[in-house]
Order: sequence, then C-alpha cells, then structure tokens
Amino acid sequence: MLHHEVIRPPAGDPAAWLLFTHGIYGAGRNWNSVARRVIEERGGNGAVLVDLREHGGSIGRPGPHTIEAAARDVVELMGSLDAPVAGVVGHSFGGKVMLMLARLLGDDAPAELWIIDSTPAARDEPAGSAWEMLATLRAAPGPFESRADAVARLESLGVATPTAQWVSSNLERGPDGSLAWRIDLDAMEELLRSFFETDLWDVVEDPPVGCTIHFVQATESSVLDDDAVRRIEAAGRATGGRVRLHEVRGGHWLNADNPEGVVAALAQR
Repeated sequence: MLHHEVIRPPAGDPAAWLLFTHGIYGAGRNWNSVARRVIEERGGNGAVLVDLREHGGSIGRPGPHTIEAAARDVVELMGSLDAPVAGVVGHSFGGKVMLMLARLLGDDAPAELWIIDSTPAARDEPAGSAWEMLATLRAAPGPFESRADAVARLESLGVATPTAQWVSSNLERGPDGSLAWRIDLDAMEELLRSFFETDLWDVVEDPPVGCTIHFVQATESSVLDDDAVRRIEAAGRATGGRVRLHEVRGGHWLNADNPEGVVAALAQR
C-alpha cells in the first residue's frame, strides 16, 4: 500500500476524501498546507496526502515503474479508505498519473479531477527541468556530511538555491551518520520516460461519465503550451463544460508560489 497521510475534517469523519498527489522528486506532504485549507473550505471532506511509488515513504515498490503502475497503486489505496473519493488533485507528474487513474476507472472515476500545471500530451524525447535534475543528481551521488553540503553541491552544478533545498528533502541518514539520496535514480528515470511517452488526450476529450476535469494553468509556466490550451478549451466546449481551464498566477510550483490561488480554485465543488 502506498504511504499516505490522512487529514480528517474538524467535525469528525469525512463524507468523502480528496486525494493529493505530487510532482516528480516530491511527496504528499508538499501539499499539506494547501490540503488543510481546502478541507476547511469544503466542509465534510477530508484529505489524503499520497506518496506515489518510489517517492517519500513509498520506496521499494516492484517495477516496472510506469504512469499506469503509479495509477494502479492509487486505485488500490482508494479501495482501502473508509469513505468514497470525491476528487483527486495531481500536480505535474502526479497530474498525468491522475488522468491515467481516470482512464483505468472509467465511469467509476472520481467526480473531480484537478490537474495542476500538467499536460496530457506525450513528447518525442525527454526534456525539461525534471529530466535535467536527474543528470544533476547522478553527478552528485553523495554521501554528504550535512544537508548544507548537499545543497552546496547542487548549487555548484547550477541548481537554484530554493530548488536545491527542496530536493534535499530526499536525503536520508545512513548507519554511519552520512546523508545519501533516498530515491532510486533508475526508478526516477523509468517514471520520467513513461511520463513523456504517455498520451492521455483521450481521457480529456472523452471524460468518464460524471467526471469533470479541471486543468489549473500556472500563468508563469510553459508546461501547458498554446496548442494544449486550445485543445483543452475545445474539449470543454465539446463536453458541455466537463473539461475546464483555470488560470492561477504563479510559476510551476503553485503550491508554494500562490497557495491562496490554488486553495480558491480547489474550494469549488
């Protein structure tokens, strides 16, 4: 079972759950503050912060490591919860995993999919900052005496300080007291290759019955290009509004850049 953290509503047991999933190299706790504020706004819902396979506390799952395998893990987790899942939230890599979950579940998919600055499109070759980070981490395998040493090493390889500090959350201390990367870089490469190879436009253009797909576009991010935006808007018209596009000010890491904007979007029902 995937590692996860449960946040129950103040009034007691939830009528339904909202699942929050993260981007590559992240963990469910990245969405802790946003999730807590959302369930305050959406009375009766609880939140589940999910660590996707080979992330956070979900290390060591058997391969192959693909978008579909990651989505099947979440389906298994959903079946163990004590209330239905009303909606799922997926940021970046997690967004494509949630679209795959909808494909797998079909008309049993949750009523709401919130896809945070993620694209359903495939691309011919892996590229972008997440792919570049993989090479950077291979060039800085550790061990390190301290977290500060790891951050300094990443900075020396061109990683911005805030990003280096965030990635350093993937360090763990070994028996000798030194720090090394907890994540399996080969598994990360498998997951990223699957991310780039997987096309999920079919889910967007023909959503499961009863399911609304909300795309949240970060205004200062290029993840959703003009062609993708036009295709999402066309899907919205063709499905009678069951595919929607929301713009939120900020960069790709919207949960850090503009949590208020994300909360305002997710508080909608």
